[in-house]
Amino acid sequence: MKFSTQIQSFRARLLLLLALMLGLTLGIQYYFNLRMVRANARMIIEQEQAIMTGIALGLESLQSDQYLDEIIGSLREPLLNDKNVRVKNILVVDDDGNVKDSIIPEFNPREREDKTTRYVQFKDIQLLPLRSAVQFTNEHEQLPAWIPPSTSVDFGEAGAFYFPVQTDKGRRFIIVVLDSANTLTNVLERQSSRSALYTLAVLFVTTLVTGFFVWRFTRPIKDLSIAARKVAGGNFDVQVPADRLDEMGTLASAFNEMTAKLGRARELETQLHQAEKGAVVGRLAAAIAHEIRNPLNYINLTLDHLRSSFAPSDLAKKATFVKLTDQLKTEVARINRHISDFLKYSRPSKLEFQNVDLRTEAEDALRLIEVRADECGIETKIIQDEALPVVMADRDSLRSVFTNLVINAVEAIDGEGGSISITLSNTDPNSVKVEITDSGCGIAAGDISKVFEPYFSTKDTGTGLGLAIVKKAVDDHGGTISVASKEGSGTTFTIILPAKEN
Repeated sequence: MKFSTQIQSFRARLLLLLALMLGLTLGIQYYFNLRMVRANARMIIEQEQAIMTGIALGLESLQSDQYLDEIIGSLREPLLNDKNVRVKNILVVDDDGNVKDSIIPEFNPREREDKTTRYVQFKDIQLLPLRSAVQFTNEHEQLPAWIPPSTSVDFGEAGAFYFPVQTDKGRRFIIVVLDSANTLTNVLERQSSRSALYTLAVLFVTTLVTGFFVWRFTRPIKDLSIAARKVAGGNFDVQVPADRLDEMGTLASAFNEMTAKLGRARELETQLHQAEKGAVVGRLAAAIAHEIRNPLNYINLTLDHLRSSFAPSDLAKKATFVKLTDQLKTEVARINRHISDFLKYSRPSKLEFQNVDLRTEAEDALRLIEVRADECGIETKIIQDEALPVVMADRDSLRSVFTNLVINAVEAIDGEGGSISITLSNTDPNSVKVEITDSGCGIAAGDISKVFEPYFSTKDTGTGLGLAIVKKAVDDHGGTISVASKEGSGTTFTIILPAKEN
């Protein structure tokens, strides 16, 4: 497998994303840790420099006529002024306990009015525990009385450290006062907290980025899951996007191919089912035509013979006789018509296409129901607002379509009154639309999808082949038929037929 193909793999991209997020998190964390280490090192160096500066200032004070606060002001880097530095004071004290110098001006010597010098006594200064910076074996014998015995100071606690210095004016003690290391500890804790916040922010951002990309990576899986549920529900027209080049794209393409094949298989199954039903109907129709039509013809001829040769001479009886024979002939005709329906639906259509005037065919269809419409008070009309293009059709087949639909419309109107209309219009230059509308009882919502199925009928005496024959005829002409109905509000059948090409 080529590298370009491998890099487009879903697993490879996910692994690369995780590696990138891990590397980015570690890199940022390392950067902030490095900054914190450098800051801590710089702070420790500054603390060391401050202590060394304090000692150097004490020594400088012994050799200079300036006080420490004046010397500090002349430093290039005034480290002792930093609030984070532990050095809080530097004292120079003689053997008698007089404070000769201090970085705190109030401890420095002052001249009295009598020109004498007033010194602050070291014992009067509230200091923290004091101990020697360097331990000597004979240190206690040489220390002045104002220096208390050395006490132990825990690491990091506040305290003062002294060391003696011999000068030409006698011995002097330089005392460096250090604050508690808690200040430095607090700074380090703040830095650690800041580093932790940075880490949390980085983790939060990387989590969001990872979640976003994982959501993008797994979105095709969700689409496939939704599509699979639709396919399980019988919808084989569903398709999923297959524009990816990884395994998910391959899976989506395979899924689309599968649904397309399932859809074609269902169409073939439906066609096979219809073919089987047609074959059954064909055999049944042939059997009916052979076994029933001959006796029906004999019955029909016998009725004509009875009516012409054996009619009673009494007028009342003759009228009754004629009425009964007419009813028998009507029933025979109805049975013969059902047989013809079977034969029409089961046999292949043999259409003879010719120029057909749709308005003429519509008028002929309404003429068939004219008598019954007058008896029931049903209004019939044809609506045509514009000239129609010529339609190529089989006249007998198209007349059967119109006749079936208008007869059904009459039967759907229960009681007196109502209306039936046929609307002829152009949908576009290449087709003609025919709408047959009635104000009858309508079709139940659950039955609309079944009305064109063979043998489905809501009538007690219906065969269920009328609308199936209508749909077959329309399909044979390359047209479409649809129905819109609301129970109790009438029905509209819409037929669209192709126009003749100019």
